[in-house]
Amino acid sequence: MIRLATGRRALFGALLAAALLLFVPLRAALGLTGLDDAGLTARQVEGSLWGGRLVEARFGAVALGDVGARLAFWPLLLGRARLELAGGGERPLHGAVTVSRHGMGIDGMTASLLTGQLFAPLPVTALDLDAATVRFRDGQCERAEGRVRATLAGAAGGVTLPPTLSGPARCDAGALLLPLTSQAGTEAATLRVTGDGRYRVEFALRNPDPATVPKLEAAGFIGGADGYRLGVEGRF
Repeated sequence: MIRLATGRRALFGALLAAALLLFVPLRAALGLTGLDDAGLTARQVEGSLWGGRLVEARFGAVALGDVGARLAFWPLLLGRARLELAGGGERPLHGAVTVSRHGMGIDGMTASLLTGQLFAPLPVTALDLDAATVRFRDGQCERAEGRVRATLAGAAGGVTLPPTLSGPARCDAGALLLPLTSQAGTEAATLRVTGDGRYRVEFALRNPDPATVPKLEAAGFIGGADGYRLGVEGRF
């Protein structure tokens, strides 16, 4: 007969610990792993850490909507908390948010994110991510890839804007840089994000109609050699 080297009490304790871990609420896991401190919040959190749901989730000031969420097991052994997200409906979302002692980021994120008034007075209503990966380590951008598209609505300074601006994500001098341009190339927005969540976006109009210049200046645009620019700063 084969005898287990582990005593019954030790085996029972291990099974009990595994059972408790299996049913740890997702809400508690967000706090224990530091994901909530990183800016991930929700009006309501349902289920366990291995399979739950975030209702009206937000990442900072950006709305994510209702998404399914599960904590990946193996990254925990490496000291990283990786929360895999998936949502459907009108604004599908798929990807992961990762937090560790030295940094945070998103992995393979494809999503349409409503920005609300985040970039006001610039009329940016949404940011669409296409397989975007962004990682910050010790406050410095160490990896950025994928494409981002900004959806615009209305006008700026009385000038009708194109429906979208798009471009690739990359790291630049320790910050995340999104150089977004219109299809015509006459409008552009450069979004720079630092590791603490602060951002600056500069919107540029190249060679605007001279008749619109007074309206642009009244809206805060500043003229230069390459057109008129308006800068907005804030924090996610």
